[in-house]
Amino acid sequence: MAKVKSLEDLKKLKTQLENNLNLREKSDNPDGYVQVKVAMATCGIAAGARDVMNRFIEKANEEKVDLIVTQTGCMGYCYAEPTAEVKLPGKDPIVFGYLNPQKVDEIIDKYIKNGELIEGIIPVNYQTIDKDNI
Repeated sequence: MAKVKSLEDLKKLKTQLENNLNLREKSDNPDGYVQVKVAMATCGIAAGARDVMNRFIEKANEEKVDLIVTQTGCMGYCYAEPTAEVKLPGKDPIVFGYLNPQKVDEIIDKYIKNGELIEGIIPVNYQTIDKDNI
């Protein structure tokens, strides 16, 4: 964190922190926003999930993309950490694996902004079984 040497530095820091908090806590209508959940269990953190989460926040600020970034526990994809679930309004969530800050840029530029599917999606490998059809 940069050293605060003046009132202007403090005001800039306050604005930056408020913007970051705003991106993480738009809880009044979350379904109307792009939602990003970064897996921050032990395996995710060890693999670099903190850098991934920070990059989602930074890139969203840079590109003026309206999204909610939150952290979650284990999603069960330890082999593919860091992972993040991205949900566009009105669409099913998609989980991306093996993330790094460069991949975050691609997710925002291609998938979030343009709806273009990209490499790195972890396919759904389970089904719900109806007990009446067993």
